[in-house]
This record gives sequence, structure tokens and C-alpha cells, in this order.
Amino acid sequence: MILFFIGLVSGIVGGMGMGGGTILIPALIFFASTPQHLAQSINLSVFFPTAIIALCIHTKNKHVRYKLAFKIIIVGVIGAFIGSRVAVSMSTHTLRKLFGVFILAMGIYELFKKPKNK
Repeated sequence: MILFFIGLVSGIVGGMGMGGGTILIPALIFFASTPQHLAQSINLSVFFPTAIIALCIHTKNKHVRYKLAFKIIIVGVIGAFIGSRVAVSMSTHTLRKLFGVFILAMGIYELFKKPKNK
């Protein structure tokens, strides 16, 4: 039952465009005792269908800038290839610490960033 709720919350957050992995990975590690490498691979497999649904909805609402998205996709694919190679070569302990530092840094950034004037 816990996996159902983890998937539901991460799907909702992912569909909103905030990155369901920030919920999914820690939840799998702490509540389902999943090893770090496995939690991250599960996150990647969950990301695709969630992203496709979110993309369809955002495209329908005309919230997608295709030229910018294409550039980000190209660089993102290169980064994903490099990142996956690096992650596979790390120990679970090191990967977990780096992920924790990343999540903490993103949280601090979000807390202190200045709102955009529209």
C-alpha cells in the first residue's frame, strides 16, 4: 500500500512539472528500503509515462516552447549519458550523499530565489 501512495504523490508532483523524483527517490529509499541505484532507475522508468502525459496536457494548453525544448533535449541527452556513466561507477553511499546534497541545494535555492515580476 505504501508503494501505491509513493507512486501517486510522485505522479502528481511530476505531472505538475516539479520533478516527481524529488519525492519518489527518497520515499523509495526511506519507506520501501530500496537501494539508491535501484531507486534512481525506478525513477527513470516512472518518468517516461508521467512526462508523456504532462507533455500532452501542456502542449494542449500551449505552454511548450519548441525551439527552447529542442535545445534542452539535446543537451539533456548528452548530460544523461555522462551522468549515468558516472552514477554506475559510484558506490551507493557516495551516490546517496551526492543526491542528498543536490536536493538540499535545490531546496535552499527555491527558498531564497526572488519571484519574477510579470
